[in-house]
Amino acid sequence: MSEAVPAFQAGCTAMRDPGPLAAACAEAARLPAGDERAARAFLEAHFEPASAGEGLITGYYEPVLRISPVRAPGFTAPLLAPAPDAPDMDRAGIEAAVARGEWPGEILAWADPVDAFFLQIQGSGRGVYPDGTVRRLGYAGKNQHPYVPIGRLLIERGAMAREDVSMQSIRAWLQEAPPEEARALMQGNPSWVFFGWRDDLPAEGGPAGTLGAPLTPGRSVAVDRAHTPLGSLLWITTRHPLSGEKLERLVVAGDTGGAIRGPARADLFWGWGDEAGAAAGQMREKGRVWVLRPKGG
Repeated sequence: MSEAVPAFQAGCTAMRDPGPLAAACAEAARLPAGDERAARAFLEAHFEPASAGEGLITGYYEPVLRISPVRAPGFTAPLLAPAPDAPDMDRAGIEAAVARGEWPGEILAWADPVDAFFLQIQGSGRGVYPDGTVRRLGYAGKNQHPYVPIGRLLIERGAMAREDVSMQSIRAWLQEAPPEEARALMQGNPSWVFFGWRDDLPAEGGPAGTLGAPLTPGRSVAVDRAHTPLGSLLWITTRHPLSGEKLERLVVAGDTGGAIRGPARADLFWGWGDEAGAAAGQMREKGRVWVLRPKGG
């Protein structure tokens, strides 16, 4: 439990007005690091669990991808900053506007099309230039079109069995398919995510979530804030995506996502790099969620 306390403390700092969490935030700031007994006493004093039911628990991570400052072979997909005056276009429309040289906003960098697509799904990443320079990319907005999971499209077309769908299997399909066929499938998801440089983030920390606090590997989750307030503590029970062993832990609602809908829906942040990607890409498990409600709140 104590491992989730720093994530909760960071969320408290990010909230301008913690509201019902004010008293808990004040005490959390004084908790000794790594003290399980103190953490348990703190939780029992300030919170009571409320079942949110059973739902889908997925995972996400911060990918590391190669980027280029100019369009070049292997770097043909644009990473775009939001353009306030741009008309609302779907994915195909945005790509066409860029190809015609008519996109009114900034092109931050260029990447491999499949890498760029999955970067948009994850919402943040670490771009590595050819000279080894690393820059952080953070979520900066999206178009008004709904997110459509292309794994579902592959299932509907009979190209993949439901039980075989994962980030890794979808990536492999896109990389093996003819480029035009891969592009057409990705355009089946009309949603487009825009980015901004996040050079303010330290290399040893996670990306910033919707709450504004850095995400903590294994302790931060994205939720549907229509049901769960950001900054909330949750208890989740599910299975580890790689080992299959029971996974239960205290986590903090620090982020949101286009596909995260429902009271018992959670997306667990695994960290950054290949190891985190392996777990995040395989995680699609049933689980139970309890929201820790502030006592007297």
